[in-house]
Amino acid sequence: MKTIVIGVMSQEQIRARTIAIAKGEYQPKPGEPKIWFTSMMSVAEVLSERNRALLKVIRETNPASMAVLAKTTGRQPGNLSRTLNTMSRYGLVDLQRDKTHVRPVVKATGFRIIAAA
Repeated sequence: MKTIVIGVMSQEQIRARTIAIAKGEYQPKPGEPKIWFTSMMSVAEVLSERNRALLKVIRETNPASMAVLAKTTGRQPGNLSRTLNTMSRYGLVDLQRDKTHVRPVVKATGFRIIAAA
């Protein structure tokens, strides 16, 4: 697995950066964050101790579905689904869908957080 680089800066700064990239005025350098949060509090919520433990369980058990993961972790399926969908939106988890199941796959084993001043 790999380490995901996460950036933290204000919504205005993220918007200005995105516009500069779209206009061709700025070229992101290798190693720059591709995942952005607007506050350290948001990062802390998504990468809470409980959620990092969930990522570890997914990595170690490689569950065939979210239902299997819910049984393994003892978490309610609805709560687990919301958590994994949030992590998926940020690119931390891949939710692989087949005909009847959704299988969570962790995309990183580590995180490096860069906060703009």
